[in-house]
Amino acid sequence: MNTVAGNTRIRWWIAGLMWLAIAINYIDRTVLSAAAPHLIDELNLTPELMGFIMAAFFWSYSLLQIPAGWFADRFGQKKGLGIAVAWWSIATSVMGLATGFKSLLALRLALGVGEAAAYPSNAGIAARWFPDKERATVSGLFDSASKFGGAVAMPLIVWMIALFDWRITFGIIGSIGLLWVIAWYFIYAENPEEHRHISREEISLIRNGQLRKHGDKNIRPMKWYRLLRYRNIWAMCIGFFTINYTSYFFITWLPTYLVKDKGMDFIKMGMIAALPLLCGMIIEVLAGWMSDRVVHKKLLSLTATRKLFLSIGLLMALCIGFAPFTDSVFMTVLLLCVAKSGTTVAASQVWALPGDVAPKNSVSVVAGLQNTVSNMGGAVGPIVTGAIVAATGSFTWALVFSALLVVIGILNYLFLMGKVEPISDDENIPAHQVSMGQA
Repeated sequence: MNTVAGNTRIRWWIAGLMWLAIAINYIDRTVLSAAAPHLIDELNLTPELMGFIMAAFFWSYSLLQIPAGWFADRFGQKKGLGIAVAWWSIATSVMGLATGFKSLLALRLALGVGEAAAYPSNAGIAARWFPDKERATVSGLFDSASKFGGAVAMPLIVWMIALFDWRITFGIIGSIGLLWVIAWYFIYAENPEEHRHISREEISLIRNGQLRKHGDKNIRPMKWYRLLRYRNIWAMCIGFFTINYTSYFFITWLPTYLVKDKGMDFIKMGMIAALPLLCGMIIEVLAGWMSDRVVHKKLLSLTATRKLFLSIGLLMALCIGFAPFTDSVFMTVLLLCVAKSGTTVAASQVWALPGDVAPKNSVSVVAGLQNTVSNMGGAVGPIVTGAIVAATGSFTWALVFSALLVVIGILNYLFLMGKVEPISDDENIPAHQVSMGQA
């Protein structure tokens, strides 16, 4: 029984650790992008080969989303996220030892294995630790760290590479996550009721504010393939694919685009490439908070609110298709900032949706399924972009293609997605009624 007096704010300490995990996640996956111009020259890599190396991360990352989500729901987010951060931090450090295409490809695959658990785990934590009225706020908050991580990574890593070299930089960056793991195991508890320093008032605020309570150890996650019978799951997957295809341009090919097509020097590129990500970080938190206010004050239904913010975000993201048609560097950067901010407005709703629709104890599985399909955009996007650049000699048609996919995303959320509501729990059988062989 919890005996701490007063109205604590432990859930926001947890949110801080969730935010840091995603920031570290994106810093680690962005190192290669920032170092790409050096790697292309030093290791004699063609644009096509670099495209495959960048995409390799998404192959393992995408394929392991569902297993990582299942593991987090079944054994707890404390183990799921803690082990994952330790794994990917080590993989990042070792990447500094790469000698060519094969070793870079293998280590990039290893990085994806570890990072696969980050988002499914965070979605599950948000459903357990926060009332429904704060779901989009905390979702926008932890996902905004991806933009901060990318934004900090660009100028920081460019500076570190100039000061040291890219090999030492990988080692230093990779060590940061191990410090996070130590803090995680001391601070996090699986459920609010199990935390030693939380008050009764905060537990009541969290649990009384949840339409559906997650964390019952006697209920198994719904099998992922059964989720595919639901229309909203398909809409979530398809829509997020179109968002991620565009979004990942900013952490894969953007530095090369600014250097090769816009003629920026390496140091200036490091600063400019951070701007779209910083804008997106701020806009995403605001979008999540605003959408929660709209729902909480009953200005619109949950369904209408999610569709409205998704549509607004994707309309903004269309600006990526106009960026290459201006000779003004200022206008190019402005359009890219609007486009990236649009993807983050949409993302604040995307990461709230698993908590909105998932059966009990299945939020991480739903998030993992959604992220599996969405990251196919990351898996094929860098390859398609590299191929278009190699064929045409510029990024123009690659960015236009991204904009066309965004249009598909808008239509998907408006017409394929139905009412946003929880999926029935009927198929979630208590664990004591299920044999180990059926897990």
